[in-house]
Amino acid sequence: MTAAASVQIVDNAARGTAAPRMSVLTPFFRYDPCGLLTFLDREASELAGAVEIVALDDGSDDEALASEVAVVIKAMRTPAEFVQLVSNEGRSKCRNRLAARARGRHLLFLDADMLPDSSSFLASYLRLIDAADPPVVVGGISVQQAPPERQYALHRRLTLRSDCLPAAARRATPEKYVFTSNLLMRRDVFLAERFDATFSGWGWEDVEWGIRISRRWPIWHIDNTATHLGLDTSRVLIAKYRESVANFGRLAAAHPDVVAGYPSYRAARLLRRAPLRALWRPLLAALALTPLVPIAARSLALRLYRASLYADVI
Repeated sequence: MTAAASVQIVDNAARGTAAPRMSVLTPFFRYDPCGLLTFLDREASELAGAVEIVALDDGSDDEALASEVAVVIKAMRTPAEFVQLVSNEGRSKCRNRLAARARGRHLLFLDADMLPDSSSFLASYLRLIDAADPPVVVGGISVQQAPPERQYALHRRLTLRSDCLPAAARRATPEKYVFTSNLLMRRDVFLAERFDATFSGWGWEDVEWGIRISRRWPIWHIDNTATHLGLDTSRVLIAKYRESVANFGRLAAAHPDVVAGYPSYRAARLLRRAPLRALWRPLLAALALTPLVPIAARSLALRLYRASLYADVI
């Protein structure tokens, strides 16, 4: 292991002489990526050196997890590297750092809590690269393999409604469905438009990047999905929505012409006129958290809760 002031790096034996065409970039924070890394290695190791894998721990401060990831990386047949940050840098900065470590012409961002839905997931991207050399490709999200437990039912429903759309539907507003959880881009595109590091915490930095990109390059949408395994409980989801408020305000201020068409913005505009938000907003959260309430009503309550938060910053 080599060490710098704030970074530790582990390379495996295959990485030194590799010349990959595509770099799979996986950031994680207090989430075990080893299942995904093992899955990717099974396919990538059969692709004649076309793929490398770079995993980055964004300051989890968990040496047991870091040691486990290092062991997995060293054992992989695919060229691979593990970057461990001493302190948390946030979603945008760590993805920029990952891209700087990559050597492929194409960069595939794939979150640690994702799992490809096909055993030819990487090969499908490589075939598209060979055929068309696209600037940006969104593969899509599913919940096919996600945990079925009741505690995740609300997040599952919301994800199915807003994220798990087929490529044909996503193409209608291509920049809105740029999710870094399963996102391929050419290196020259990334170098011209990096993720905005002023976005901190959770949410909207990928959509903001997609808006900027859409003004310079076409965004392709295909059906090469990966499952979002990391569904949250309702309480965690509410906390993330609160954390995303400043980022949504920043997004709306930077790109008002585009964001004005989003349902979340339109709902926030309507609720901005409603008086006494601080009094009735907690009731929406309480409704969303109540398991005995029908899931459709809980879903509506949570969407209204998020819109009421966003009403404070637009």
